[in-house]
Amino acid sequence: MASRPDTDDYLSLFLNDVPMMDVRAPIEFSKGSFPLAENAPLMNDEERHRVGICYKEKGQDRAIELGHQLVSGDLKAQRIEAWKRFIARHPDGYLFCFRGGLRSRLTQQWIRDAGIDYPLITGGYKALRRFLIDNLESQVASSDFRILSGRTGTGKTRVLQRLPNPVDLEGLANHRGSSFGRQVTPQPSQIDFDNRLAVAMLKATHKVGGPVSLEDESRLVGRCALPGTLREKMAKAPMMVLEQPMAERVAIIREDYVENMLADYCARDGHDAGWQNFSDYLLSALDRIRKRLGGDRHREFREMMVQALELQQDNGETRGHDAWIQALLEHYYDPMYDYQLNQKKGRIVVQGSPATIVDWANQ
Repeated sequence: MASRPDTDDYLSLFLNDVPMMDVRAPIEFSKGSFPLAENAPLMNDEERHRVGICYKEKGQDRAIELGHQLVSGDLKAQRIEAWKRFIARHPDGYLFCFRGGLRSRLTQQWIRDAGIDYPLITGGYKALRRFLIDNLESQVASSDFRILSGRTGTGKTRVLQRLPNPVDLEGLANHRGSSFGRQVTPQPSQIDFDNRLAVAMLKATHKVGGPVSLEDESRLVGRCALPGTLREKMAKAPMMVLEQPMAERVAIIREDYVENMLADYCARDGHDAGWQNFSDYLLSALDRIRKRLGGDRHREFREMMVQALELQQDNGETRGHDAWIQALLEHYYDPMYDYQLNQKKGRIVVQGSPATIVDWANQ
């Protein structure tokens, strides 16, 4: 492999989806990293903890000495093999630690001793994170936004992907933004969400340009919070309001929240456990809005949902869910949305079907 220099070209790394090997400990990685980063740690959590204590009590030299003692022999060979596997899959990537200091340079040296030159990112995680935070603020301030709104079930995310320069906030947060919005896989940490959003905005402003299309969201998408400056810009931006007939909305919700969710749970957990976890997901989502529905209406909708689940379990029929879906739209989601939209009427620039919205946005 030809030698490549270390880099501090953070913009190029993110715009070009360059793979990154994060050699920080797993606990550091779990708190936040970058979209294409993979964790291949120099030290595990316990080793890092012990070295950290040694550093505070006895200084850097003794800490380095302890690190070499903890990661040696077969364990050192295993770590090097993991790095070599990453490098074989990503010969154009880079490695980094927290500040681009001891850990990344030691990793780089051990890899070099194994016969491979592999570059690192100067400044490490801290510099990359600072770059994204600073650029997100400037991009939000300088960008124009168009907001796609619409009642629940109109298929906003589907239409968003057909608009120029879309940034899918729900996709970045791995959540559909409602009581039923949880996905089978967990949401990212807030730091991971911030980093994903910053990278998406970098690409929107540097690769595409022009107004950025966003779906109308509240402050929280699941547990992921939007930056305050972005929310302020979104609250003033022109709105595109998507409309769909009730039958189409019911079909979209049935596909997304019933058929696809069951398939995802079964793929993860197997048939029996997947079915049980899917059922729990639907019922618990309804239970979370019990107070807003009121006791009587909640009981009514829950009975409808239970009957639909029983029918689906017996013969695979999913249209039994249409009754509670339509009832929930008519009596809960639509009145809430209509009230909110009434506060934003002056911002509406186009309103209509998916084709109407897409045609207007692409003119």
